[in-house]
Amino acid sequence: MVKVSVLMPVYKTNEAYLREAIESTLKQTFTDFEFLIVDDCPSDTRESIVKSYNDPRIIYSINAQNMGITGVRNKMIDMAQGEYLAIMDHDDVSLPERFQKQVEILDAHPEIGVVGCKTQRMSNGNFSKNPTNDEDIRLALMRVCAITHPSAMIRKSVLTDNNIRYEEEFSPSEDYALWCRLIPYTKFYNLKDPLFLYRDHAQNTSHAQQGKMRSATLAIQAFVQTQNPALYQEFLFKATHLSKFKLFNLIPFLTVKKQAQKTRVYLFGCLPLLSWKSTSKLQEK
Repeated sequence: MVKVSVLMPVYKTNEAYLREAIESTLKQTFTDFEFLIVDDCPSDTRESIVKSYNDPRIIYSINAQNMGITGVRNKMIDMAQGEYLAIMDHDDVSLPERFQKQVEILDAHPEIGVVGCKTQRMSNGNFSKNPTNDEDIRLALMRVCAITHPSAMIRKSVLTDNNIRYEEEFSPSEDYALWCRLIPYTKFYNLKDPLFLYRDHAQNTSHAQQGKMRSATLAIQAFVQTQNPALYQEFLFKATHLSKFKLFNLIPFLTVKKQAQKTRVYLFGCLPLLSWKSTSKLQEK
């Protein structure tokens, strides 16, 4: 049995982007994997591109009819023979040591079922700011998708043992829903190393389906907060909210920092000016 199954759905992918994604996978320093590529557009396949790579690890198939991204992801989970599932999108790039470092974490820490990594946007060079440790990731999941999905590696058994799959009703935020469903069953981790390049372009799902994604995210937040009340209360207690005010809309003047029941006001972003608790009178500092 192979150690890792790489799962890459394909749908009308830009040919240059697809080649970059495939080649970045084949160039991984960790080599014990099968590379599942499922083409979900039978009328406009990328068969010639995929088959131009003569690598026995590639297992390519074409769906007889379009299943949609949620259906394809679930199909690939069932197809996978590996102990771990490496998620890979068809237009992104995994840096050479990604799989190696994620496998090392999962091998050394059986309590961890999902490991992501820091990602960099190709469009502007910015890095993700997701939390790294399990406690902070859990708290962040109360409000945001705190693990970049195509950068993640998942212990397959946490899905199969707990009958957890991607859910169509939360598409195109099915990845966020998956992490939230896993909260009771496993721990999470994000590597601090930047090991993944995310291609941000107009055809991304996050751009093309913004309205649907917002609605799905609200629905996910509703169930994760309801199903994890203690965690949600802890999140509310620890949440910090910043409001910044500029003089003449140019000069940073006042910063208001709200955390739990305490509010602090800073002059020019760093000089303490005022502080108060919600149950006490305003006091000068």
